[in-house]
Amino acid sequence: MAKSALNRTSRRPEGRLIGYARVSTDEQATEAQQLELRSAGCETIVEEYGSGASRARPALARLVREIGTGETLVVVRLDRLARSVAHLLEVIDELNAKGAHFRSLSDPIDTSTPQGMFSLQVLGAVAQLERALISERTKAGIKAAKAKGKLPGNPGIRERRPEALAKMTAAQKAAYGARIQATASQWLPIVRRMRPDHTWDDIARFLKSRGHDWTPERLRRAVKWMVSEGMADKELLRKSPPRPPEDRLMTLVAGIHSSNPELTLREIAGQLERLHERTPRGGTKWSPSSVKNLIDRAKRTGLLEAV
Repeated sequence: MAKSALNRTSRRPEGRLIGYARVSTDEQATEAQQLELRSAGCETIVEEYGSGASRARPALARLVREIGTGETLVVVRLDRLARSVAHLLEVIDELNAKGAHFRSLSDPIDTSTPQGMFSLQVLGAVAQLERALISERTKAGIKAAKAKGKLPGNPGIRERRPEALAKMTAAQKAAYGARIQATASQWLPIVRRMRPDHTWDDIARFLKSRGHDWTPERLRRAVKWMVSEGMADKELLRKSPPRPPEDRLMTLVAGIHSSNPELTLREIAGQLERLHERTPRGGTKWSPSSVKNLIDRAKRTGLLEAV
């Protein structure tokens, strides 16, 4: 009876298996990986060509963004997916947030089973230990350098050597891209829905009402990077048409409503008054009917989902 129960809890959930095959250069082929993935039951396979150290993985980012609940992302080996343990854990966190799973054919990682989740927890502990050790070694190295009268850091950066500065710039760009991809699933769908009909100010305000800390400038820069990497349509960067002042209010009210659908119209009106927002007619006192009109408009324009 206990064995039967264990088998039921370990059984992989039903759902589509989606393979991900990556090779380092255009000269290499993914046929060997595709053969293994199809043998494992993957009907759909996404291919990616790029260095293992590269942080830009547009095909992988699109796959993670579009994968559905109950579906499983499958790779032949872990090194085909992630460039580090930290990157692997980031990808799996995104999959978990969408109710999807991850499986590596050559490694004991399968997040749809208790055994696979245990292996993943071990990897997480190793990654945490690795970060702690690196931090300790860095602090010890700086202390030793100071004791010898040496300045800490990269001498090439201090001396403004062009090759060192170029490497630093490339590393900063790569780190920025990784941060953008890690959170894109939380904000990019909203940007796609609202641009270019709404200004960057309106979208940043809407995202902030839902708990995302964006300024219009940072948001536009992030979308520009996504477009440059082929992860977003350049139409998102098109200039917004002039919009009447009430459209800004509509966006603000839609953000308040979507962040907490349980709020009554009167409670939203109270929030607007505390924010010192004037009504569409320029008044200082908000009525529930004015709030309802803006919510209805937001539903008609697609800013809010109509129930």
